[in-house]
Amino acid sequence: MREVKGDAMAPRQKITTFLWFDKEAEEAARFYTSIFENSKILDVSRYGEAGPGPKGTVLVVEFELAGQRFLALNGGPHFKFTEAISLLVDCETQEELDALWEKLTSNGGNDAPCGWLKDRFGLSWQLVPSAAVRLLHDPDPERAARTMRALMQMKKIDIAALKRAHAGT
Repeated sequence: MREVKGDAMAPRQKITTFLWFDKEAEEAARFYTSIFENSKILDVSRYGEAGPGPKGTVLVVEFELAGQRFLALNGGPHFKFTEAISLLVDCETQEELDALWEKLTSNGGNDAPCGWLKDRFGLSWQLVPSAAVRLLHDPDPERAARTMRALMQMKKIDIAALKRAHAGT
């Protein structure tokens, strides 16, 4: 049984991120699509008579985040997310970073060093300001090193603090 909510028949991207959940796939997809612009649920497939899940429960949710497609599976408790895989979000402003950080760490998420966090489903995210990348790639090794030292002391990245470290103030 399928519930098509968007353009599920559009051409598929060549590589799609596939996320394994115990039984929270639809909840997670709804949460993620509520946070990012240009995001939507595209399709919900449900278990049928053949199972292995209970008939009518969600099997797979296809969704888009900022125009990129993802699949979320309710596959049972066999596998858990680890920090070995994360979703990196390029943030243009401190306001964007702060808002995403607040939403993704809400209701049980955790912050971690250097702009990393885990959401309430255990998925790891990196919220990285574009400015940080530019500062870290400065051709002056001293400015880049000061920026890196400052970054290593942060959980949520503070762009103004990185700029001060970069400048040596």
